[in-house]
Amino acid sequence: MRGKMNAVVKHHRGYGAQLQVVDIPVFREDEVLIRVNMASICGTDIHIYTWDKWSQGRVKPPYVFGHEFSGEVVAVGANVANVSVGDSVSAETHIVCGRCRQCLTGQFHICKHTSIIGVDTHGCFSEYVALPAKNLWKNPIDMPTDIATIQEPMGNAVHSVLAGDVLGKTVAIIGCGPIGLMAVAVAKAAGADKVIALDINEYRLQLAKKMGATHLIQSNKDDPLEIIQQLTNTDGVDVVCEMSGNPAAIDQGFKMVTNGGRVSILSLPAQPVMLNITEDIVFKGLTVQGITGRKMFSTWQQVSSLLGSGKVDVKPMITHRFSLSDFEKGFDLMIKGQCGKVLLIP
Repeated sequence: MRGKMNAVVKHHRGYGAQLQVVDIPVFREDEVLIRVNMASICGTDIHIYTWDKWSQGRVKPPYVFGHEFSGEVVAVGANVANVSVGDSVSAETHIVCGRCRQCLTGQFHICKHTSIIGVDTHGCFSEYVALPAKNLWKNPIDMPTDIATIQEPMGNAVHSVLAGDVLGKTVAIIGCGPIGLMAVAVAKAAGADKVIALDINEYRLQLAKKMGATHLIQSNKDDPLEIIQQLTNTDGVDVVCEMSGNPAAIDQGFKMVTNGGRVSILSLPAQPVMLNITEDIVFKGLTVQGITGRKMFSTWQQVSSLLGSGKVDVKPMITHRFSLSDFEKGFDLMIKGQCGKVLLIP
């Protein structure tokens, strides 16, 4: 398919992005062309948009960014057999090599040579996107477009929460951005006894309550460690899911977890973080796990099942919808923290 399309382009090495008219992408024999029905803004997109230290060392403008979406397959390459024209799809955003030690042992999500759609390649903030067929996930026919769009970030939440057992445990979710909000719902659905949501943003804490949080802590007004002690009879929480990237919050997370507990870190701190490794990790016998993406594709199956069963309802955290041409409004809300998940409609 030849022609032009509208796309949000990270146009220069600096703050912001531009709506531009660009070529509809050409797809290879192992790729498909997808008409994007809806996309959503991720925290990674905010890193790129604001041009923080991480993005300065990683991305190479100009290019189309964005990686969370749902769409319809409109054309397929000659070697594609797993999807057909007309299929509703979303995408696993990690493009892996299939050859490294990690891939050969089934750990595709930590492939040493991973490229990320919308970070290292052209992304989905556009009318069309071309992607490897092997990265596509076929959506259930009855799945609404907006729900299908947020499966990829929900996979991050599922992977973070279910990296260990949470049944009957006390779980603290630090950072109530969209993935943190979904983590709240996943922890509750997985049988956590208490789900404690921590953030400095009152708006997002109220969204966390709607998503199933049993306790809310506004960290800039109350002492999180003191309240955690009260809620757990001085024992500490069993599981911490760190979603904030704030150095002080990360340090508090390690201090609030009980001996033998687990800390799963999904956030991307923009600077080095000081920790008391001796007292807060080693002597406490903690399990610390970095979370990158989703397990391919077992986490996707968990996401689809949780959504299909109705055990997790993500609708309360989808708060805003904008046309692609109004993308700046969505980014502004995300930066200010006055939203849940923001959707963009080409």
